[in-house]
Amino acid sequence: MKKLLLGSVLAASSVFTVTACSSVNAASDTAPMNQMQKNHKDGAMRGPMSKLNLTATQQAQIKAIMQEKHGDRVADREKHQAERAQMEQQIQALTNASTLNNAAVNRLADQQAAKAKQRFIERVQTQHAISQVLTAEQRAKMEQLKSERQEEGRKHLKDRKGHDKPHHQGM
Repeated sequence: MKKLLLGSVLAASSVFTVTACSSVNAASDTAPMNQMQKNHKDGAMRGPMSKLNLTATQQAQIKAIMQEKHGDRVADREKHQAERAQMEQQIQALTNASTLNNAAVNRLADQQAAKAKQRFIERVQTQHAISQVLTAEQRAKMEQLKSERQEEGRKHLKDRKGHDKPHHQGM
């Protein structure tokens, strides 16, 4: 039980570290934009979407879906930063306590799980809405591109695992 609780605290702490790093990147939005960023800001599709030969109507529909999904990013970003800071304070308090409050750890873990579930639901809903805008051929192409990207990721992980192993010399 203690291992599970400690694992939950460590996992939550890792999530906050990653999101804090993401926040730092998001906060540095004042840097000059490169050409790809300018195209994206101008409404041009990027990533796999740019390879689907979308019509102007499809681009507008997908842009509307994404805008609806993201809403007011500045207000959301500030809200999420405040939530992360509060969660980090709670984790730090639990970590520094002389005894671990298992009920509090479970509450924090449940909160994190609920947020992850909501993000998952929203992501699938957005993917579904975008899929409905695409033709059958475009959906097939999107699946192909997704498979290729996943294969590249697997290959990268496999290569990386091979390099992470320490090299032992014989005696």
